[in-house]
Amino acid sequence: MERVLVNKITWLKKHTDWEILVVTTDQMGRDLFYPVPEGIRIVDLGINYSEDNGKGFAAKVLGYLRRRRLHRKRLERLLMEERPDIVDCQYPGECSFVPALKDGSRKVMELHQSKLFHYQYNRSGLMGLADRYRAWTDERLVRKFDRFVVLTEEDAAMWGDIPGMRVIPNAALNLGVAVTRTYESAAADSIEDRKRVIAVGRLDYQKGFDRLIDAWGIVQKDGRFADWRLDIFGQGEWREMLQARIERLGIENSVRLNSPVKDIDNEYNHSSFLVMSSHYEGFPMVMVEAMSLGLPVVTFDYKCGPKDIIDHGKNGMLVKEGDIQGLADAMMSLMASPGTLAGMAVEARKVTEKYSEDKVMGMWVRLYEGLI
Repeated sequence: MERVLVNKITWLKKHTDWEILVVTTDQMGRDLFYPVPEGIRIVDLGINYSEDNGKGFAAKVLGYLRRRRLHRKRLERLLMEERPDIVDCQYPGECSFVPALKDGSRKVMELHQSKLFHYQYNRSGLMGLADRYRAWTDERLVRKFDRFVVLTEEDAAMWGDIPGMRVIPNAALNLGVAVTRTYESAAADSIEDRKRVIAVGRLDYQKGFDRLIDAWGIVQKDGRFADWRLDIFGQGEWREMLQARIERLGIENSVRLNSPVKDIDNEYNHSSFLVMSSHYEGFPMVMVEAMSLGLPVVTFDYKCGPKDIIDHGKNGMLVKEGDIQGLADAMMSLMASPGTLAGMAVEARKVTEKYSEDKVMGMWVRLYEGLI
C-alpha cells in the first residue's frame, strides 16, 4: 500500500499543480521506505499504535482506544487547519471516523484488500461472529464516503450496488530495462537460462508461502530441477515458521527467505518467473509489476485479481486455489519448457497496455476533478 501511494503522489506531483499532503501515524522519526519527491509535505501525527505491540490483551485494547481518540483529535485539528479539497484514506486506518470530520473536504476511501478479507481465516465461534460483524459494518461504512474505490471488477461485483463506487486498478510500472547481470551467472542473460523462481510479499497467512514451500518440496523431488532456486523476498511474523518448514523438507539448499529490497526490479530481472500462493489479494501489485518486466506468473486462482490479469497458458498459468500439487506441476511445466517460458515472457510485458501508469492515473485525476 505504501508503494502504491508513493507511486501515485509521485505521478501527481509531476503532472499536476496540486498541493499534496501525506499524513502518517507511526513513523517515529523514520523516513518512508520509498523516496518521496520534493515538494510533497509529510506530517506524522505521532499516534504510534505500534508501541502497544507485545502487551497483554487488556493493555492492548485500552491502549488502542486511547490512541484512537488521540488519532481522531489530531487528524481533525490538522484538517481544520489545512482545509483540503479532498481527503483520501486507505482502509482501515482512520476510515471509520473520517466521514464524520467536518473540515469541508470530499472523502474518498481506497480498499486495497477484497470484500472477503474478513473471512480469510474461516473462523467459527466468537471470532467468526466478530469477522461477520466487521464485514457488516464495512458495508455501511463505505456508503458514507463520496467515493469508494476498489481494485478489481471481481471485487466490485461482490460489493453490489454501492453509490459512488469506482474500480481503479493499481498501475503496472515498468521498473526498468532488463539488466545484463543475472543471478550468480554473468553469462546467462536470457529468461529461460536463469533457473530462478521469485516470490514477493509479507511472510504471513495471506501470502501463503507455506503452500509455496510445500509445492517447491515436490519440485525438488524431481531430479530435473535440482539446479533451480526459489527466492522469497519479504518480512513478517511467519519467518521462523517458514524457515523451519524449509529445513524440515530438506530443501534449504534451493530456497531462501530474503529481506525486502528497494530495487526489486533487479531481482525480477534475475528471475525466470514469479509464483504467487496467496489466499486472497485486493489487487496483486507484485503480479503486474513482475509482468511489466517480462516475467510470466504461476498463481493460485485466489480472489481477487488473477482472473483479471492472467490469460492462462498465454502470459501465465492459473492453478485451482489450494492445489499444491497443481502449483508444483505448473512450475515444473515452465521450468521444463524454455520455449514456452520465453513466449510467455513476451506476452507478460503486454500487461502495461491495460495497466499503464498514465491510464490508471488518468482515472484518479478524473475522479478527483469530478469531486471538486
